Amino acid sequence: MGDNREYEYKADRSAHREEFSKIVDWIPEGSRVLDLGCGEGSLLKLLVERKKALVEGIEISPSGVEVCRSKGLKVRQGRIDERLPWVDDAFDYAVCNVTLQMVMYPEKLLSEMGRVATRQIVSFPNFANIRNRLELFFYGRMPRAMLFGHAWWNTGHIHQLSISDFKELVKKTELEIKRSAYFGRLAMPGLASLAPNLLSTIAMFDLVNPKTFLKKTKARDYE
Repeated sequence: MGDNREYEYKADRSAHREEFSKIVDWIPEGSRVLDLGCGEGSLLKLLVERKKALVEGIEISPSGVEVCRSKGLKVRQGRIDERLPWVDDAFDYAVCNVTLQMVMYPEKLLSEMGRVATRQIVSFPNFANIRNRLELFFYGRMPRAMLFGHAWWNTGHIHQLSISDFKELVKKTELEIKRSAYFGRLAMPGLASLAPNLLSTIAMFDLVNPKTFLKKTKARDYE
């Protein structure tokens, strides 16, 4: 069985996840964007091509950093759940796509995203999905439905959170949720909004740091 705690990226492979289109839609043209856990840079490249964004990334995998740089992307190697090497308010958007559940300190990650960017886009697998609930109920074991063929002991998903869990964490930060999107076969329009914690497999939130947003708004008023 494979192991997804260590990622080896190849230069001839690119990823395209269903969340990418919504992230691109949410980010205005020309924005300064930081991608935390950027992998091999597929999302960054898409933002450059579609939105002419000024992008940077940080990735823990050496192969991911190497592939990103081969694409001409400005990416550095490092962890994303510790003090980030950027000054306050360096970006308009900080993005963390399906990586929150794989870091040791998700609360630190959210805090740093709020420090370096005005807006934050965070997505993660919703482990409260109905398939997981049924698997735990009927088989009495940790659900495997959203581990993509891996088991509890060889997956990088170390924090199996739900939408409700994430909202509780956000309340402990200075961030505020502005909008959301839900993905998955059962996350159809209407159904997802009624019971996203039950029906969606991937949840995505657009957050804002009110203090930074207010400061930038006032600065524009005086221009």
